[in-house]
Amino acid sequence: MIKAFLDRLFSCEKMVKPQQIKGPIPPSKSIYARAIDIAWPSALESVLVGLVSSIDTIMVGTLGPEAIAAVGITTQPRFIFLAIIFSLNAGVTTVVARRRGEQDVDGANRCLHQSLVLCVILSIISAGAGVLFAQPMMQFAGAQSDILKDATVYFQIVMAGTLFSNISMTINAAQRGVGNTRISMVSNLTANGVNLVFNYILINGKFGFPRLGIVGAAIATTIGAVVSLVVSLSTVVGYKGFLNCSLHDNWRFDKKTMGAIWKIWSGALAEQMVSRFGFFAYAKIVANLGTLAFAAHQVCMNVMNLTFNLGGGFSTAVSSLVGQSLGEKRPDMAKIYVKVTNVLTGIVAISCGAALIIFRVPIVRLFTDNVQIVPVSANIVAMIGLFMLLQTTTDVFSGCLRGAGDARFIAVMSLICIGVIRPASAWVLCTPLQLGLYGAWGSFFLDQFLRWVLVSHRMRKDKWSEIVV
Repeated sequence: MIKAFLDRLFSCEKMVKPQQIKGPIPPSKSIYARAIDIAWPSALESVLVGLVSSIDTIMVGTLGPEAIAAVGITTQPRFIFLAIIFSLNAGVTTVVARRRGEQDVDGANRCLHQSLVLCVILSIISAGAGVLFAQPMMQFAGAQSDILKDATVYFQIVMAGTLFSNISMTINAAQRGVGNTRISMVSNLTANGVNLVFNYILINGKFGFPRLGIVGAAIATTIGAVVSLVVSLSTVVGYKGFLNCSLHDNWRFDKKTMGAIWKIWSGALAEQMVSRFGFFAYAKIVANLGTLAFAAHQVCMNVMNLTFNLGGGFSTAVSSLVGQSLGEKRPDMAKIYVKVTNVLTGIVAISCGAALIIFRVPIVRLFTDNVQIVPVSANIVAMIGLFMLLQTTTDVFSGCLRGAGDARFIAVMSLICIGVIRPASAWVLCTPLQLGLYGAWGSFFLDQFLRWVLVSHRMRKDKWSEIVV
């Protein structure tokens, strides 16, 4: 019985119905090997980048709860500015993956060139606006008077650094579409390693450098962004791979390429803007609970982001695999790769979720020893562990839909769950019912559950496998 169950769970031939098969199905071993080969760099990159971000918060946390809150309050405003680049990159990954499956080298490189031009223009505009309007944005985000000055300065410096990090992210998005997830991993891990080194030097003043505190953390982040750009550029400039760039290339926009990018970009942009509005409103509600409560929230968010990064890594991998398979006219293989990735993600998620539940208190104490923060944060971390499998499954299915070009459904789902239900339920639970931080996180888990229901239903309908990009 156990053998039959495992065979049904892991056998790739049994993951699709006989009438859905469009050609020879490779051995299960080779399918899992390809999925792992693309997924592990992406998943490892996402987790380690998230871990570096958490270490960043731990380092800032030595300055006190106010410092944690000051850095944390900048997160959602910064991501609002980054939303347009994230959505552009979703289009880049999807289009490049399709062109890779079609063996259209010129089409893939036209996508890369034109998206880089767009990225530079949009980054200059967003970085300038972020620097100029930093203080009013921090005030609107809910920054209290005790953290407003630090949050404003940190936000200005980090936003200036997005001029470099955005270009790197667009190049990496194209590389993921080709399946070169290791390039993105090396780029981000190198940059984040540099960030950590300069955090150590600049936050508390080491090796003769001044003690800059939060300003030092922001400068370290910007230095890391510059390094990331240098590494990413080295993979396409003067490099004879599937993707390459040269000043002599054609950088002009053309209708066919921009139309394909916009088809995904528009839906992803709607998703990002709706999501960021919901995240912003949610963070503002939590910020109104006070500095200590928001500091505790940031500790939990750092732990939760690690789980999201894990799911996001697998989501990126499945987007590439699905896009390439559909480009090869093999929707059956696309479905198999989704199920294979979900099996792999499930194994990892169950293990990590159990670890979060068991070691919740030591994990929280890595960030702070504040007696008012540790107990409530530890309880929420345990809840994050319980929901981890559901969350990662949602991430994999969402990655599949993005890779297939079904970004509009993700946008509508985000509007319902993140844009409306999460902030509305957070307000009800935190304000009239006065459940404090537990209420805020209750709304978060409600949002997660509803997204899992909706995206699972969409996957079962199978229409995503018929979309043309």
